[in-house]
Amino acid sequence: MTEHVQSILIVDFGSQVTQLIARRIRETGVYCEIHPFQNAAAAVAAMQPKGIVLSGSPASTLDENAPTVAPEILAANVPILGICYGQQALCVALGGKVEGGHHREFGRAEVKVQKLSALYEGIWDLGTEHQVWMSHGDRVVAIPEGFEVIGTSPGAPFAMIANEERRIYGVQFHPEVVHTPDGARLYANFVYNICGIAATWTMAAYREKMVEKIREQVGSGRVICALSGGVDSSVAAVLIHEAIGEQLTCIFVDHGLMRLNEADEVVSMFREQYNIPLVHVDAADRFIGALEGESDPEVKRKTIGRLFIETFEEEAEKLGGAQFLAQGTLYPDVIESVSFTGGPSVTIKSHHNVGGLPERMNMKLVEPLRELFKDEVRALGRELGLPEKFVGRHPFPGPGLAIRCPGGVTREKLDILRKADAIYLDEIRKAGLYDTIWQAFAVLLPVQTVGVMGDGRTYEFVCALRAVTSVDGMTADFYPYDMAFLGKTATRIINEVRGINRVVYDVTSKPPGTIEWE
Repeated sequence: MTEHVQSILIVDFGSQVTQLIARRIRETGVYCEIHPFQNAAAAVAAMQPKGIVLSGSPASTLDENAPTVAPEILAANVPILGICYGQQALCVALGGKVEGGHHREFGRAEVKVQKLSALYEGIWDLGTEHQVWMSHGDRVVAIPEGFEVIGTSPGAPFAMIANEERRIYGVQFHPEVVHTPDGARLYANFVYNICGIAATWTMAAYREKMVEKIREQVGSGRVICALSGGVDSSVAAVLIHEAIGEQLTCIFVDHGLMRLNEADEVVSMFREQYNIPLVHVDAADRFIGALEGESDPEVKRKTIGRLFIETFEEEAEKLGGAQFLAQGTLYPDVIESVSFTGGPSVTIKSHHNVGGLPERMNMKLVEPLRELFKDEVRALGRELGLPEKFVGRHPFPGPGLAIRCPGGVTREKLDILRKADAIYLDEIRKAGLYDTIWQAFAVLLPVQTVGVMGDGRTYEFVCALRAVTSVDGMTADFYPYDMAFLGKTATRIINEVRGINRVVYDVTSKPPGTIEWE
């Protein structure tokens, strides 16, 4: 939990989209935190929020052990917005009534504005209808004293309710999802006009606050950071270095499974651009030697994880005397470990970032990104001056190219894959598509096919190209390239990469497939 003068508390009743509420509110430039309903009273006391949002839930207020609204929330005397189950739980807590077995509403619906309200002032007019996203089985059938109906839908006669005097609002729909087109504006109205919060949550302010916090935590101690070359660990390292300078040493374990020239780019950026003390461990022989010929994806992942820990520990021991370990833990990891159904410890998930190192090494954690979502980490990276090419880079898996080589891993196959992947990404950038695509990469298949090159017969590998669009990586669709792009890219790969004579494009969505092949 952190200290922000003006913030919103989001009480999580277990909805699948609670994180989206936080995203929408932070997009307004206002800080917010998610806390499970069981901890709501403590969160109100610690945060002193200027407003509270109650999330949806898979539960029913009619269940025997249904999650309830803590009395401290109602006693806080701040604006409250109840979403779906949050609206229903509010009604129950204040003397209204909820029933099940009525019209279920799932998907798009139209709400009609019956009365003017501060909630949608300047957005929706009296008597107009607007598309929203519903997902409920129960519904409110009697509202508490002092409330009035301000909007209805075909399946929910109490779709929007308000007690303007107490600044308490409830909506049966989900404003946080993209299928409610005006949802972001409704949240903005709530935080700015109803809660009276100014947009002060910026990465510049976060950077300043976190630099002070790191200095306070670390004092004169030494910090080591496991640098993967990814955005999270890199942004964490640059931020920590700004705070404590030479007290930070980064250890970059180069497992030989990165993309073309990537290891060199990471090393030069940290040593030359930022002058950050960096130990570059060339462990390619160790990793590839252990992976040689291994075709089981799980064994590959476990081998890489184990070797990373061993190599990192050896290098950390050589440095000696570091009291702190830096990690790029993000806010979704933190939420996951203290979620509606999660465990009591906020450190469960974060330890997994470097494969269990904290328990083994007996070091304190420095996690300067633990309040941020991924898009905020990228924004902080830009604020810190990291190159756009680096900050905006597509996600890259920890095991690297090993899981893009189905079948046995060999140095030869990795070299072939690196070259094909570099050409593919080069063509994507030239076509201006890189930022439109969530993730794109080449896969070298364990299949060889007959081809004809010049007057000779070839028998070489097949390269599969993958590109997907996604919001968060949980679901994804294949990117619909035009055939001219695919033809041009395939021609380049076949002409320029010795060892590949056929290129295919993967048109599988997630689900049923995964983004990566292994």
